[in-house]
Amino acid sequence: MKPATPSRPAATGSRSSAQPGISSPPASRTPAFSPLYQQIKSLISQSLQAGEWKSGASIPSETELAARYKVSQGTVRKAIDELATENLLIRRQGKGTFVATHAEQQVQYRFLRLFPEQGDLGSQGPAQRQIVDCHKTRASAPVARKLQLRTGDAVMQIQRVLSFADIPTILENIWLPAARFKGLDIGRLRAFPGPMYALFESEFGMRMVRAQEEIRAVLGDSAQCKLLQTGPYVPLLSVERVAFTYNDVPMELRHALYRTDRHHYRNELG
Repeated sequence: MKPATPSRPAATGSRSSAQPGISSPPASRTPAFSPLYQQIKSLISQSLQAGEWKSGASIPSETELAARYKVSQGTVRKAIDELATENLLIRRQGKGTFVATHAEQQVQYRFLRLFPEQGDLGSQGPAQRQIVDCHKTRASAPVARKLQLRTGDAVMQIQRVLSFADIPTILENIWLPAARFKGLDIGRLRAFPGPMYALFESEFGMRMVRAQEEIRAVLGDSAQCKLLQTGPYVPLLSVERVAFTYNDVPMELRHALYRTDRHHYRNELG
């Protein structure tokens, strides 16, 4: 069905009901016009959120989607182009369009902005993951606020170390709403061969579609420095990340400490 055009809001009052000497409030503005391809993009996003097409699965062709929504193929293509730019879909030449998954090599590290120094080949390659702890606890006020929970709600707390070339480089503490990750435990985390976000997708139906970060420089405490195998006065980069699923629902809070003696944080702007 072709998306409906937003209708003009109903009037808030009539002339006969207005009091003498008091002017009526200005009429509400008509909602801003949304281009047709944006409406199609929204409909495709709703299908992704509803799980109509699973992570890694192919979606219908542009021709099929055009017939489904009763729009031109060009309109569908423009909507898919934007979703691909946002890493929600992946185009594969000659094969079609697929739901993006963090198991994909080009997507799995898209939230990680730590890169090895130029020429330091020993610090490149996939990370080695060490799960230190995983347990259920109660959300503190700061954790609850970031995850839009109530203080004291149940959360899963995970601690892990990421190493590159066997050198501990990132120490992470992660909090997840326990109600959305029932059955998650340390054994399940250690047994899963891929990235943690791929585990969230495949076993809990939770896809992280965007994230926001806050960064500052800190000195780690003795326990943190021990896990990172660094001295007590080595500066670390503290990165707090909130990851969101569809509809901007926060689903993960992650506090990470980065060693930057062999890596640097890089973000592309513009």
